[in-house]
Amino acid sequence: MLFFILSYYCAIALTGLYLLKYPFVQMSIRIAIVEDDDEIRKLTCSILNFYPDLECVGVFGSGEEFSDALSSLKIDVALMDIGLPGLSGIECVRRCHPFLPATEFIMFTDHTDSREVFEALAAGASGYVLKGGLPEHLAEAIREVHAGGSPMSRQIARMVAGSFSRTESQFPKLEKLTPQEQEVLKYLDKGLSYKEIASEKFVSEHTIRSQVRSIYQKLEVHTRTEALNKVHGRK
Repeated sequence: MLFFILSYYCAIALTGLYLLKYPFVQMSIRIAIVEDDDEIRKLTCSILNFYPDLECVGVFGSGEEFSDALSSLKIDVALMDIGLPGLSGIECVRRCHPFLPATEFIMFTDHTDSREVFEALAAGASGYVLKGGLPEHLAEAIREVHAGGSPMSRQIARMVAGSFSRTESQFPKLEKLTPQEQEVLKYLDKGLSYKEIASEKFVSEHTIRSQVRSIYQKLEVHTRTEALNKVHGRK
């Protein structure tokens, strides 16, 4: 929390420099913050409001609160934590993004798990910024995503880039999977049982078992763990 307090005063100083560089700011970027920690939520909003081109117009303590306010929201960027109570930040983005097509979502979190990073991006997030950085870095990330970019903290950007360094022989095997098999594999990755996957897809458990056997054969593995390790490039 001390870091956020120091960041607050740092933002004040940086705002003065920003005004000298950009004395005529006409339109501000409207931002909503979804964060369950009350102090972090309020302090982040205060920090952003010190920048003349940024405006925090809404703060929400949960994904459910944010979802309930969709019809009245007029925002350009949403900062979304991942570890929210109830509805996770990733699931919140997945549900809300179709209803807010003009809004860019940035995951603003301390989670660095690779699976969560890729799930967030697949759900519709355009950026992934870790907490603990300088206020100016967050402000620049918001400006960048609003301008059509995909801002990421260095650690996350390196992780994403590293995902493309897997062996080339792995990708043809994944491409052999049918769309249905790829969907089943995603459910397996989430830890669902065959029965639960069958319920999600409205098919029989026998059909799921058949598709899983086909997945194992095409990936040249024998277990769920081996299949997921191959997908994520783990040994």
